[in-house]
Amino acid sequence: MKPRWVLTLWCVLPLVPGLGATSKRSPEDASFYYGTFPPGFSWGVGSSAYQMEGAWDQDGKGASIWDAFTHSGPGKVLGDSTADEACDGYYKVQEDIVLLRELQVTHYRFSLSWPRLLPTGIRAEQVNEKGIKFYSNVIDALLKSNITPIVTLYHWDLPQLLQVKYGGWQNVSMAGYFSDYANLCFEAFGDRVKHWVTFSDPRAMVEKGYETGHHAPGLRLPGTGLYKAAHHILKAHAQAWHAYNTTWRSKQHGVVGISLTCDWGEPVDMNRLKDLEAAERYLQFCLGWFANPIYAGDYPQVMKDHIGRKSAEQGLEMSRLPEFSLQEKSYMKGTADFLGLGHFTTRYITERHFPSRQGPSYHNDRDLIEFVDPTWPDLGSKWLYSVPWGFRRLLNFAQTQYGSPPIYVMENGAPQQSHCTQLCDEWRIQYLRGYINEMLKAIKDGVNIKGYISWSLLDEFEWERGYADRYGFYYVEFNIRNKPRYPKASVQYYKKIIMANGFPNPREVESWRLEALETCSINNQRLATEPLRRHLHLLSEIVVPTVCVLCVLTAALLLMLLLSCHR
Repeated sequence: MKPRWVLTLWCVLPLVPGLGATSKRSPEDASFYYGTFPPGFSWGVGSSAYQMEGAWDQDGKGASIWDAFTHSGPGKVLGDSTADEACDGYYKVQEDIVLLRELQVTHYRFSLSWPRLLPTGIRAEQVNEKGIKFYSNVIDALLKSNITPIVTLYHWDLPQLLQVKYGGWQNVSMAGYFSDYANLCFEAFGDRVKHWVTFSDPRAMVEKGYETGHHAPGLRLPGTGLYKAAHHILKAHAQAWHAYNTTWRSKQHGVVGISLTCDWGEPVDMNRLKDLEAAERYLQFCLGWFANPIYAGDYPQVMKDHIGRKSAEQGLEMSRLPEFSLQEKSYMKGTADFLGLGHFTTRYITERHFPSRQGPSYHNDRDLIEFVDPTWPDLGSKWLYSVPWGFRRLLNFAQTQYGSPPIYVMENGAPQQSHCTQLCDEWRIQYLRGYINEMLKAIKDGVNIKGYISWSLLDEFEWERGYADRYGFYYVEFNIRNKPRYPKASVQYYKKIIMANGFPNPREVESWRLEALETCSINNQRLATEPLRRHLHLLSEIVVPTVCVLCVLTAALLLMLLLSCHR
């Protein structure tokens, strides 16, 4: 029997020709759809605390695992960069809100820094009132500008002391500490914040933090550490949701969800059952790993089967995938008021068996390999290709798999390489045009999508990539002390989509592109003259005071000579 997702998904979307060993598959619908989003659709951009705030040790903030990771020696991050200053967002709140107003967004997604609010990570030990005041001011400033805050509680920056004392997410006690932290946030900000995200992209966090060691805390525990960390994160999410539901919902009337990021997995050969099954495994090991416990109470069966079998073959008495008790399953199920989805690209998937003797590994557990089509537009990144049609399929999959939940797209965007300071980012315009249009098609398919958050407002610190990848609508000159921001062409284009609430007609949509590229040419000239202006400014800082001192000394000398003559 074919996997359930294939039967349901392909009933909704048109089938495309099969992709054999040598043939290519074209998108299921090459035509662009002109139309508008539902009234009240939410449009926004996003950021995260560690990536943009800077001020890593200011105003009582404690260290995070990322502070420790980037400070621990060379080779951890491209260019040995840190986010000690990042975009200086901590000091530029009002300036950045002006940018949000310029974009005409209705929503802004940002995260709170756990160690900025609780320096040790533990509420009972210390609450940093300066941190409370900072985020309270951010929220008030957003609301004053008619921008709705979407607040993420955890975007990868665990307090370092929790890592040192307890082993971080390898320890189940993190669930309790996270619940205490969440309650503090609900109490301090919940009268104004009505959209809460518990965790952002936990799959990438645990895979890179506990499997490969490429992210903080930099542990390499293949085939075990990531499953254990994910298990504790799911428990933490459930505790936070129940805390809000029990204590705060009736007073504050908000919603709490989670944001899960996943690429689409397309079977290489639609006529080969093993490829269909491999594509489903890809999605279940990516999205279902976290979504299935939240919506159905337990891990996907295919994960339990594969990891359990391989664990037994490796001589282990228990599966490397932890189990939920019956009570925990009941407690977990239904703990999301909405599903946040992040999505960037697509992969072709085919079945490949990896022998258990190769040892524990998340990638080997899946028994599959990923491909890209060389004809897909390459955005200059080693992993991100523009494949808009995969977005529509993922949205339909989530709709079918999890019972038509309200969906907020929480992350979607394309990077620009650091060596290119071009503000005329036409490739990003094409990416936005294609992906947002596929989202519109998904809404027409019946997917319950409530809002779209594009990533990101600013160029930011991009984890192990440092400052090499630039996802921002606004270019940040990191080499200048005050970190000036410059609008890219995509600012004007995204703004037009928001103002029109969609794509009205071919002529108008094309005029947006031309207008955006014309505007960015002027901004490019401004950016090109920046080094000269910077040198002139630096020169003036040196020359002017020097001249003034010389003038004062000359005047003093003349005065002394004049006085001596009078004697």
